[in-house]
Amino acid sequence: MDEEFQCPCCGEDVPAGAEACPHCGACRETGWNEDSTRLDGLDLPDDEFDYDRFVQEELDPPRLKRAGLSWFWWAASVVLLALLLLLVLAGLR
Repeated sequence: MDEEFQCPCCGEDVPAGAEACPHCGACRETGWNEDSTRLDGLDLPDDEFDYDRFVQEELDPPRLKRAGLSWFWWAASVVLLALLLLLVLAGLR
């Protein structure tokens, strides 16, 4: 008399005579129809998976721009230092 059956949605045991699955909430109207619960995939594109490209993109570090000041800022700092030196020397006379 204490019969149970497996829920076709989640696979858990459902007591006989239950209106819905106590685990996932599926019932005759919404989910015990086995045809409606059968999944055929995630509707992902059928392109080939390139494992080597995936590993390269995920594990190789990205090529970063060289750290440091660009030549423009080096030149600007040299010019400013030269002007500062000229002002200091002109002020000492």
